[in-house]
Formats: sequence, C-alpha cells, structure tokens
Amino acid sequence: MLVTVEDGRATRLRGNPDHPVTQGFLCAKVSRYLEREYHQDRLMHPLRRIGSKGEGRFERISWDDALDEIASRLKALAAGYGPECIMPYSYAGTMGYLQGESMDRRFFHRLGASRLDRTICATAGAAGLMEAYGARLGTAPQDFVHARYIIAWGANILATNVHLWPFIVEARRCGAKLVVIDPVATKVARLADWHLAPYPGSDLALALGLMHVIFSERLDRCDGDTASLRARACKYPPERVAELTGIAAEDITRLAREYAATRPAVIRANYGLQRSERGGRAMRAIAILPALIGAWKEKGGGFQLTTSGAFDLNKNALARPDLGPPARTLNMSTLGRALTETGNPPVKALVVYNSNPAAIAPNHNLVRHGLAREDLFTVVLEHFQTDTADWADIVLPATTFLEHTDLYFAYGHYYLQLARPAVAPPGECKPNAEVFRLLAARMGFDEPCFRDTDDDMIRQALDTPSPYLEGITLERLEREHFIRLNVPELPFANKLPDLDGGPLDYTPPLESRLGSERKAAYPLELVSSKNHDSLNSTFGFRAETDAQTAILEMHPEDAAPRGIEDGCAVEVFNARGTVRLSARVGAHVRAGVVRAPMVRWARKAADGSNVNVLTADRLTDIGGGPCFYNCMVEVRRCAVSQP
Repeated sequence: MLVTVEDGRATRLRGNPDHPVTQGFLCAKVSRYLEREYHQDRLMHPLRRIGSKGEGRFERISWDDALDEIASRLKALAAGYGPECIMPYSYAGTMGYLQGESMDRRFFHRLGASRLDRTICATAGAAGLMEAYGARLGTAPQDFVHARYIIAWGANILATNVHLWPFIVEARRCGAKLVVIDPVATKVARLADWHLAPYPGSDLALALGLMHVIFSERLDRCDGDTASLRARACKYPPERVAELTGIAAEDITRLAREYAATRPAVIRANYGLQRSERGGRAMRAIAILPALIGAWKEKGGGFQLTTSGAFDLNKNALARPDLGPPARTLNMSTLGRALTETGNPPVKALVVYNSNPAAIAPNHNLVRHGLAREDLFTVVLEHFQTDTADWADIVLPATTFLEHTDLYFAYGHYYLQLARPAVAPPGECKPNAEVFRLLAARMGFDEPCFRDTDDDMIRQALDTPSPYLEGITLERLEREHFIRLNVPELPFANKLPDLDGGPLDYTPPLESRLGSERKAAYPLELVSSKNHDSLNSTFGFRAETDAQTAILEMHPEDAAPRGIEDGCAVEVFNARGTVRLSARVGAHVRAGVVRAPMVRWARKAADGSNVNVLTADRLTDIGGGPCFYNCMVEVRRCAVSQP
C-alpha cells in the first residue's frame, strides 16, 4: 500500500503498483480507510466508565490514572482469585505481528493469565489442511493465470480476495472455466460459468461425492495408496450426495469429470465453508482432491485456502510463553460461556484488543449477559466506542496501522511486509505494544524483554531456522518493504497428503435441514456471510454499513407463503433470540436458505441487536471453531414498514 501524506495528514491510499499482488489497487473496504482514520468519533483519550454497564457513558482520564487503575485491579484480582481469572481477548483487528501477538502475549504469559484459543475465524479449516498435508501452504495467486479449470468453493472472491480476481480474469481470457460452489448467489457466482448452490454445511458430502466419481470412473492420478479413501468414498454415490447437498446427481458427476479432465485445475477455498460443524473435515477432503487428480504437479493447479504456514517466524521469541507457568485455555468462540459458566476461578477481568466480541461473537445474548456482570472488570483498547467498548470500565485509545510500525504476514500470497508509521497518532492514541510495555512496568515485571523496542522484536521474529525466511533481515525489509518468502513454486508437487487420516464420513450438522436438532418451528437455514463493503465490524461506524447489514435475503418461494415482500420489515428468530431486518426478496439464495450479511454494530440498530443473537456457540468437528453457518431460524413479517 502507498500512502500520500500532505502537511502531516494522509490524503490518499492506493495499492503499490510494484507489488505483484496488489498491483496498484485496493479493495473497496480498505480504500475508504481514511474515513476511519479521521472520523469525528475516533477515540483520542483514555476513558473511565461513569454510567452503568453497557450504557456507554464515560469521563476522560489521564494515561497515568488509567494504567494505575488497570494495574491495581489486575494485581488485586490475581491475588484474590489467581491470575487465571484474567482473560485476554483479541484477534485480527490488526494483522501485524507486533501490535497483535508480541508484547501483549508476553504480558499475559508473565502475569499467568488464562490463555486464549483464537478460533473465531480460521482454526477449523487450518486443522483440516494440517490433517491433509501437515502444512498451511497453497497455490500462489499469480499462478492462477495458468489454470484452465478454477473452482471457487465457499470463496466470495470479489468481496474477500479481490486481488486474486485479475489473475482469474486473465485465466478466463485464455479459456479457463470458473465454477462457484456457494449457497449464496454472490457477485462472483453471477459472473461464473457455473454456479452450484449446496445446502449450508454439506460441503464434506459434496467432496466425498466427487471422490466417488473420480475413483469409480478411474479418473484419479494419485501415486499413493488410496484404498482406504476409496472405501469411504464408495458410500457416497451421486444419488445419495444429491439428497445430502441439494445438488443434482448429474451435476455432481459432471463437476467431477470436468475437474479431473481439465488441466491445470485449481480450487480456491475460503473460510466460509469451514464455519460448520463438519467444516474442518470438509476442508481436509477438499484439499485432498488436487492430489487425487495430480493437479499439484502442474503450474496453475492445486489448492489454496491459506499461505500463512510459510510465514514461519520465531513466534516463541515474540510471545515468550516461557515467562509464565502453563495456564488453562479458554476458547474465544464460547465467550458467553466463559463469562457466565467458567469457575475455579471464574473470569473476573477481560482485556479486549483487536476485536469487538460484543458484535462478532456467536450467541450474542449470552455474551452480553456476561459483559453486563458488575463484578467483571473490562478493559478495551479501541479506535471507536464499539459495542464492546460500551461495556468497558476503562477504554484506551489505540493507533491504526497508518500510525505504528509493524511486520505483516498474508494468507493469500507469499510476501512478508514491513510498515513504518505514515502519520503521527492523533490525540493520546498509543500502539498496543507500547500499552502493554507500560502496563508491564506498572505491574513490576522487570524482565529485559519488556523493554524491547519494536525493531528488537522484529529481529527476534526473523531469527528463525526456517528455510522460507533465509536471507530476510530487518535491513533488507527497510530497503525493499516487501519480500517473497523462499517457498517452492509447487509446494506439494512431491508431497502426498494423508489419505488414511481422520474420519471423513458425513452426517448432517445437528442444526441443519437434515440434522437431528432441526425444529419444525425453525425451518430456514441462515447464512451470515461477509458483507461486500465492510470488514467484519471494522466499518460499523458508517451509516452505509449499518444499512447494508440490516437486510435479510430470501427466496421468493420462502417469502410468498409468509406474506413477505421486498423491502418490508421482518423478524428473524429462533430459541436464542430475535433480530429485526429488512427483507430483500429474489434469487439471492436458494429456497430454504436465508442470508443476513454480517456484522452490524448492535448499538446502532433500532433493536440493539445483530445477527449473532441467532447464531449458536456450538464448535466445529476439529479446530474448535464457531458454527456460524449452521443456524436454523424462522421469519415473520413485522407490522411496521421499517426494521
């Protein structure tokens, strides 16, 4: 990214034309980031709560007062209940190593706080990929131009991976076919050569059906022993898979034949498909498909979910888990339960940064119930007064990525990137790393690592025996800004996946149209996938984002018997709660499925809620991730015209 700065103020953001992936343009979301940078509601000073919990009333205080109060409260709670009563909560509000997983981790490890299992986005898919190949690598985006058959499986590329799109466009100019597998008729699906809309959470069954055809018609080109996998796939003929997925048997057969016969063939999977009870193993099965047809041996063939495994930095040097004793681990996807059910000790303090759990966590009402506890001391590092900040006791103003040093990885390409501040922080905003340095000093942590500078930590992170990072230094990053890791062009050309690993048998998710917990009162499957023009809850301050995430897409066959017309106000509900939205009726989803783009700030909504009042905190088959897309609901028309 290039930043134009005039008189100390950033005035323009654009992609770096010299970068082989961003190629001079940015996604629609980040290109508007200066709205966030200079918004009138941005937090500038530390705040202390003066109203009741959740009311969102605060007074300005000094940094000294804020740090002293946080340190004294944490010390007292650790002494009274044990340090595991303190829970950190963070994710990818920044993708940088320094502001996301360095001094903060050192602080909590030294304190002895509970560890956090950071599962909210990607762990199920990552676990499936590790079961298959033992590495989180994939086809480089530039190589997609060589593909002649491209499957976007649960990948809304124009919304969540737009820098891959030019390579796909070039491949299609050369004759490539684009197939989209997605329950939602996304913009990519409408532009594709073929769109298949499976039931939510049925991807494992579809993958097994493709394997059945590949094996039964002898389309496989795998060098390994596939006997065990053949036996499993044998149980999933297209006719059975059609019943499980809602895709016609002849389409399953056709897809398998075309995929196996067209060379090179590549699959771009994304994380939506693993947000299901069977999501981890679904990703494992899909990742195996390229090995079965020999796609890894050809440039432009293979599979990409993530490239993050290539960024093999020295994470232990950054996080220093050795600073404290082993501690219990709490799963961030079950935050509501952690705050309301966990004992021995109960969670008495919550420190939130790089995340907005009151908006993005599943089972919203239970999360809100936990945040409302008067005996829960909550600290939030933020840019805005978000849903979560409303529940805080202390709010600290944080810097944006334009205002601090950081080292960035990617999960869609292989370039490591260094960023220095482009503009000065406004007001009294501080980088996360600096906040935790200051807190460590207040707590009396005197280990030298708490005095490491940002550059010290970058050098420590780069001090790794990984061949992927050989020759990459801070000095070289200063000169070049972004450097390609030493990853082979065809990472799995000579590596067979584990074809006889964990179980791949499919049973429908419990909360699905074929699941054992389906209730007649809730006949519709809800998908709460990404909003095209927002980044999770990052742009929730925008009125446009609030409007875009206040809709429910319905098929006409589901709308008509409920008396629902395009634009009318509806209530979407299940046993966990109710949210009011505006109906958008059309062929946006298949019949029996509804979609609500995620995720609006609940505090901006008329009913004070968002779609996560409906989602369960049930966990995936492997990886401990959330099952956002296994959610059964009913919809009824409201008496009033607007939600």
